[in-house]
Amino acid sequence: MTQYVYRFGGGVSDGGKGDKNLLGGKGANLAEMASIGLPVPPGFTISTDFCAVYYDEGGQFPQSLRDEVATGLAHIEGVTGKKFGDPADPLLVSVRSGARASMPGMMDTVLNLGLNDQTVEGLAAKSEDARFAWDSYRRFIQMYADVVLELDHGAFEEALEIAKEDQGFTLDTELSADDLRKLVAEYKGLVEKLWGKPFPQDVHDQLWGAVGAVFGSWQSERAKVYRRLNDIPGGWGTAVNIQAMVFGNMGDTSATGVAFTRDPSKGDRAYYGEFLINAQGEDVVAGIRTPQYLTKTAREDAGAKASSMEEAMPEVYHQLADVFDTLENHYRDMQDIEFTVEKTKLWMLQTRAGKRTAKAALKIAVDMANEGLITREEAILRVEPMALDQLLHPTLDPKAHRDVLTKGLPASPGAASGAVVFDADAAEKKAADGVAVILVRTETSPDDIHGMHAAKGILTARGGMTSHAAVVARGMGRPCVSGAGTLSIDAKAKIMRCGGREVKEGDLLTIDGTTGEVMIGAVATVQPELSGDFATLMVWADEVRRLKVRANAETPEDCRVAREFGAEGVGLCRTEHMFFESSRITNVRQMILASDEKGRRAALEKLLPEQRKDFTEILEVMAGLPVTIRLLDPPLHEFLPHEESEFAEVATAAGVDVDTLKRRAAELHEFNPMLGHRGCRLGVTYPEIYEMQARAIFEAAVDVAEKSGAAPIPEVMIPLVATRRELELMKAVVDKAAQAVFAEKGRTIEYLVGTMIELPRAALRAGEIAEVGEFFSFGTNDLTQTTLGVSRDDASRFLGAYVEQGIYAKDPFVSIDVEGVGELIEIAAERGRKTRAGIKLGICGEHGGDPASIAFCEKVGLDYVSASPYRVPIARLAAAQAALNEK
Repeated sequence: MTQYVYRFGGGVSDGGKGDKNLLGGKGANLAEMASIGLPVPPGFTISTDFCAVYYDEGGQFPQSLRDEVATGLAHIEGVTGKKFGDPADPLLVSVRSGARASMPGMMDTVLNLGLNDQTVEGLAAKSEDARFAWDSYRRFIQMYADVVLELDHGAFEEALEIAKEDQGFTLDTELSADDLRKLVAEYKGLVEKLWGKPFPQDVHDQLWGAVGAVFGSWQSERAKVYRRLNDIPGGWGTAVNIQAMVFGNMGDTSATGVAFTRDPSKGDRAYYGEFLINAQGEDVVAGIRTPQYLTKTAREDAGAKASSMEEAMPEVYHQLADVFDTLENHYRDMQDIEFTVEKTKLWMLQTRAGKRTAKAALKIAVDMANEGLITREEAILRVEPMALDQLLHPTLDPKAHRDVLTKGLPASPGAASGAVVFDADAAEKKAADGVAVILVRTETSPDDIHGMHAAKGILTARGGMTSHAAVVARGMGRPCVSGAGTLSIDAKAKIMRCGGREVKEGDLLTIDGTTGEVMIGAVATVQPELSGDFATLMVWADEVRRLKVRANAETPEDCRVAREFGAEGVGLCRTEHMFFESSRITNVRQMILASDEKGRRAALEKLLPEQRKDFTEILEVMAGLPVTIRLLDPPLHEFLPHEESEFAEVATAAGVDVDTLKRRAAELHEFNPMLGHRGCRLGVTYPEIYEMQARAIFEAAVDVAEKSGAAPIPEVMIPLVATRRELELMKAVVDKAAQAVFAEKGRTIEYLVGTMIELPRAALRAGEIAEVGEFFSFGTNDLTQTTLGVSRDDASRFLGAYVEQGIYAKDPFVSIDVEGVGELIEIAAERGRKTRAGIKLGICGEHGGDPASIAFCEKVGLDYVSASPYRVPIARLAAAQAALNEK
């Protein structure tokens, strides 16, 4: 019989940190902490394996599992000396999720389970604290009604607010035992009204309801969105952890908190966290009350008055500090910890590798390597390549004027400007329309995950540095300012107020997640300084990577950015963008409208100096490095007007009548232009176009070589080749132009002629194509389209559903479809090398900046990847990680 339940605590650990896939991160780490002697409340984990069974069995629990859970409960009872459901001395438990990958706040939790009308009296008598018992009962009903019964959470919140207002109270801690007893009665009435049945009193019914809800939350919309955003497979499932409750809400000698062994925003080696006296863990995470700082230094730096834990509970704080050091040394990584203090007794509820910003990830990795805690190779593997994106874009100009509205907590660094929106759906909709938005909420909840991802930045009126908004924003790399308490937000009216000023939906706002400032309007930005830890890690990465990294760039500015970011050449220079410039579009159109070769050559003669200037500027920046230039690729009709109003203007400029222009546009119209008269097919039909471009390339290259002394290495790429003969014809055009230029200039330079492999036929016939082509650059955007028969421009309508249902593991336009497109690349590489042993192989589609795709390129043995300029550092780090993982 399959084992599904694994115990921990009280001297027993059925699992450990190596069992993350089976027990989830939380369960594995609870077992591990218990095994190394840390104070962990006893409990047990229902494994991730059962999650799949739960869904397969239609949400039912077989008797075999019920028997295992009974054994698990007996284990907790044996350690604590309490009995589950005992009216005199009841055992209460928490029921929490725990996937193998951390998903903070995405799935459900139920605390204080085991309370009913009898056990609450026993808890009050045993603890000698009636207020604590009734507070725990009202929390349990509220949480159970929300998570398990799926009743309106707002109705219970409203009842709580009215109960406080009736007494003139601000905080729930001010409510007395009698107040809470009355609130419990009201809550039970709400349950009966909204659910149609009384609140469940059988503690075993409560337990199985909670277990089902936690397993069920794996398929909640917010969990699905989080998994999609973080590439977490839906088949992994979650575990469920059932653990003896320990109570942080037993008065002033009790507390609860969340802490990190290092600063998750900056990476400094300093304890970082928050706690609340007389509270339970959800109070800290949800941001319902403003928490206090963990250390005296942090409190003083923030100018806060409320005592830090170091000052209020010095003995427990020093115990906690010892635990921090133990855990960081044991796991050899920065840890995110949840803890509870029950009447001065410290209990550890969770540890996991902490979510951190890119800046913090770099600093922590470099510092730990320098401290000798990890190796340099491990440091390289510790930083998520895509997280570097946070560091590669502009930050607020310190000299720019700032109209500061208010200041909150600097919860996630970086800066963002955008239009204010007050709900997640609006954020997602506006972002889809291309509008930069700032999501403003009183406090975020897991249901806001889609809007948080769509927003450029997040601002909340409530919550601390470890609130839901802060943790999720840091994980996403979104700037976040939390706990801006002076803000009054009316989400229904779509307005917020502060100090007599009003900000309406759509107004521009800027937030600085590094300082906590909130500013009216947009603020100017400056380019980032990529030095320090970033530069150190890049040096380490470059020492171990095998793949070269180039940039997709077609302007001198793109090339400069690429070189600053460490690009080793240009992997794709698209020439068609140059043709659209206003100074030359008329000549392009004259060339298209010409009725014969003579007319086309006359127009191309006017374009030649413009093209030469384009290539000269690019080759000057990239002097000494290879530059792959793709000859004209799109169909000609793209250069002609499309709107009625444009025809007359273009006809006049081109010297033809409107009817002639319209007739030519109609002749060039194609029903499926992506598969039409484009790429090398243009060159075959009108070789004079490619001839002009080749001449411009070689004239520019020779001029740059003479002026700079560092000869560029042009690699002329023929697009959309399907046959050897196409490439043979086009290579002859290029070679003829090169020889003509070299003869005129009296100087030769090194160059290559190759092709972009973007058609399945080209991949399959790569052996014979390599007889002519000196390099292959895999155009994975079009190769994906032509292999899958899916239009990249239209695929967003259905690909989300395909990924969700497991048809594709990831969006194939974001990460290479290894089984289909990937196999064609492997075939082409193998056959190309067989014909031409030293053939240069690379990719230049959007996949060149995707870490998973880069890992595939390393596995196949390509020579380089090419990515957009801002993704060059991401590709450098991903290439290093791929090399290390292939060892």
